[in-house]
Amino acid sequence: MAYGEVGELLTRGPYTIAGYYGDPEANARSFTSDGFYCTGDLVRLHPSGNFVVEGRTKDVINRGGEKISADELEALALQHPSISNAAAVAMPHPRYGEAVCLFVVLRGGEKLELRDVRLFLESRGLARFKLPRRLVAIESLPTIGIGKVNKVALRESAARLAAKEVGAV
Repeated sequence: MAYGEVGELLTRGPYTIAGYYGDPEANARSFTSDGFYCTGDLVRLHPSGNFVVEGRTKDVINRGGEKISADELEALALQHPSISNAAAVAMPHPRYGEAVCLFVVLRGGEKLELRDVRLFLESRGLARFKLPRRLVAIESLPTIGIGKVNKVALRESAARLAAKEVGAV
């Protein structure tokens, strides 16, 4: 991996599990053929030789082969003074396969347009290909039992919105 590139962290060693007992399917999903454990963490190699965690493999949007970290986008969106919470998910796109749908919870009474969010994110250094294609303001982000954002539900909602958009053309 070259400096600055993002990739999945693989690990192997005496303190890393060697496999899941009696679960060959989990082993096939979680380990490479040469025994490296797939952590699911996306990291970037820093010139210092250290790794910088950029997000998780399951929280990546693949827009035409370009990987977009939902965590990075959400962190920048939360810097906007009108946004109190944010979640970025993939939505189907006819040309690129996936595009970014940004769900936001706005601070009381605030209004926000997609164009404004895109300009704000660009001003924070976000690459144009990572900008959201759709902005959805909601009252609160759905959560699963442990309080974690339910990205599965948000992806389903984004897919429904994209399907309506295609149907309206």
